[in-house]
Amino acid sequence: MIAVRFFSRFLSILFHPLFLVSYLLLSLLLVNPYLFGVNDWQGQNKFLLLVFISTAFLPAVSILIMKGLGLIRSIQMESAKDRIGPYIATAIFYTWLFRNLLDNPEIPKVFISCVLGATLALFMDFVINNFSKISAHATGMGGFVSLAIILENSYNPGSFFIKTSMFGHLQISMLLFLIGMILIAGAVCTARLFLRAHTFDQVAGGFLVGFCAQVIAYLIIV
Repeated sequence: MIAVRFFSRFLSILFHPLFLVSYLLLSLLLVNPYLFGVNDWQGQNKFLLLVFISTAFLPAVSILIMKGLGLIRSIQMESAKDRIGPYIATAIFYTWLFRNLLDNPEIPKVFISCVLGATLALFMDFVINNFSKISAHATGMGGFVSLAIILENSYNPGSFFIKTSMFGHLQISMLLFLIGMILIAGAVCTARLFLRAHTFDQVAGGFLVGFCAQVIAYLIIV
């Protein structure tokens, strides 16, 4: 039981909602790096860092400041009230990033739609949070699965390659990628239930919000 609890907490940290956009970008870079004009990992690092700072680091700093000022009781944000300020601060950074990417012709539309989807999901969670403590982790996982399905159907290369030092180039099918995303999403959502951080309805609702937000954003942008 202790091991399961530890693993559940590990998954909750590894797939924290603030990491969502960075993970979406990493997924795109793995599946089709040429969407960004060049298959050069070093050349993409700066952009990945920018996205991480805008969607993870700065929101995290804002949350820590709120905790230091006593505006929230815990950085775990266990109550719906504690989530109001962090939601607002994070939404500002997400909206700023989306607005800057929107007019940049070098950024593929599929990633712009990912950022818009994450922003829409954030606002939807903010509204729902006034009535129920919806699971932001599940929202992120819904966005993950939605992106995998979008890539499977609209940017389907059949498979992609991952370069490893031990096994060389590994060929991964898009179907396997989709199955992997579903399994990860299931594990994270189960972890939130095991930790009793949310009820089943809150987890299911969060997943639905994240999934639908990415689909809506894709239809708007692409």
